[in-house]
Amino acid sequence: MKKILKTASTLILAIFAAALAYGGWGYLDAIKDADALKLRADALIAENRGGQSLGDARLRQLLQVQDPNFEGHSGVDMVTPGAGVTTITQSAAKRLAFEAFKPGIGKIRQTGYALGLESELTKEQILALWLYTLEMGKGPDGWVTGFHRASEKFYGKAPTDLQETEFLSLVAVLIAPGKYRLGTDDPALAERVERIKRLVSGSCSPLDNGDVWLEGCR
Repeated sequence: MKKILKTASTLILAIFAAALAYGGWGYLDAIKDADALKLRADALIAENRGGQSLGDARLRQLLQVQDPNFEGHSGVDMVTPGAGVTTITQSAAKRLAFEAFKPGIGKIRQTGYALGLESELTKEQILALWLYTLEMGKGPDGWVTGFHRASEKFYGKAPTDLQETEFLSLVAVLIAPGKYRLGTDDPALAERVERIKRLVSGSCSPLDNGDVWLEGCR
């Protein structure tokens, strides 16, 4: 029995060490990529495609839905109600660090890369890269990438010029861009938008950290 326990302990330690090394690889990759990413992010901000281009009120709404403690965490948040298991920084890392992200073990490198981004880039730079790389769903001419591009594609105007329902529709699809259809009469999308409206108005709150579908706002 002692031999079995020793073998199991050794195996657990080996798995932990491998996971730590894989996460560290992601972290170091982010450090290596940081200078190029900063330039890319600053260019987006200069083109008015960063977070501040949404306006303070709408940026707060976006963060309240997607990453309520974005300004306070260092890349990972497992406690804030509604945050889920993927922060904005981790979401950006998924597209910046992988040609084709696969859930599971990829989450470890994704998290390491996110921690590296947080150590080298500002929150505004991270936000700009995230907005630019977001998957927004399928339009009449194919898949649409980028929050600002989707605003222009589906509504013909910049995010600051959108009606509240239009803006919150863009926010709503982020959880599952393949599930909803922007620019159409989509009952499922309309229902999620109503939940988000109740959230941002302060009339409800997520049940817990994992409540990204806003069951607390039914």
